[in-house]
Amino acid sequence: VHTVLISTQHDETVTNDEIAADLKEHVIKPIIPEKYLDERTIFHLNPSGRFVIGGPHGDAGLTGRKIIIDTYGGWGAHGGGAFSGKDPTKVDRSGAYVVRQAAKSIVANGLARRCIVQVSYAIGVPEPLSVFVDTYKTGKIPDKEILKIVKESFDFRPGMISINLDLKRGGSGRFLKTAAYGHFGRDDPDFTWEVVKPLKWEKPQS
Repeated sequence: VHTVLISTQHDETVTNDEIAADLKEHVIKPIIPEKYLDERTIFHLNPSGRFVIGGPHGDAGLTGRKIIIDTYGGWGAHGGGAFSGKDPTKVDRSGAYVVRQAAKSIVANGLARRCIVQVSYAIGVPEPLSVFVDTYKTGKIPDKEILKIVKESFDFRPGMISINLDLKRGGSGRFLKTAAYGHFGRDDPDFTWEVVKPLKWEKPQS
């Protein structure tokens, strides 16, 4: 096991050290066989710190619907988080936007005919825990090489996504437009995540 991530609500009397120790003893050990854990296994246990307020009290206004129609209509995979009502610090939204740009750029630059880019995060940890690329066997070069290009070409930290895609800029009904006809596949300069980024790669010799 490479990484274990758990963010769980707890009583206000419990310390971070106590909750981490209890999670290891009562959750991780019973679930993950010891042979799969070693000194290299990374544990992110409530990485954002204390998690006393949660549920509807903590998340009111952050949930939404239409997640499939807002994206790929069932054709592509979806992480499950809604977009509308969330600011760029929420990777449900900003993360989905940057992987859209990455996947679109891979195809537009001729690296593959079809592609999915997947990224995962832990709350409070800027760098993604993982970045994954699958071209469904349509890649012109191996997926691991495309992944390397993606990591070198895109900054997946939420703060940098917000800057690079100018997500904090409002005006002109920018995000009001996303209320209908989806967030992707739009020919509109306000949809900055639709801009194809040039990617440097060497085509294999035929």
